[in-house]
Amino acid sequence: QVQLEESGGGLVQAGGSLRLSCAVSGRSFSRFAVGWFRQAPGLDREFIAAIRWSWGSWGGLSTYYADSVKGRFTVSRDNRKDTVYLQMSSLKPEDTALYYCAADRAGRGTSVLGEYDVWGQGTQVTVSS
Repeated sequence: QVQLEESGGGLVQAGGSLRLSCAVSGRSFSRFAVGWFRQAPGLDREFIAAIRWSWGSWGGLSTYYADSVKGRFTVSRDNRKDTVYLQMSSLKPEDTALYYCAADRAGRGTSVLGEYDVWGQGTQVTVSS
């Protein structure tokens, strides 16, 4: 059974940084794609970033970001610790939301919310102006 648990949220001033962690339990973690999403009150859950393993002659990890966070947020993973990170910098008040990580066990790692089949409970990020 795959489970995800987020941590690292909190209150930060605008311009500050936070690092969120997503601990993943379950077999074959290295094959999963993991995405980060967020949901502000009254709004739909939105895609932020994803990381997946890219197969092919060159291999390696691929990352994918929403335009709203590109250049400010960085997603990474440590397969030895079964953890995915979201480093957030230059935070803005509009980044305030409940942040979720989710696993796509098929390994696609797109922005499509419905492709992620296991979700964490979320961690709150609040950015003050």
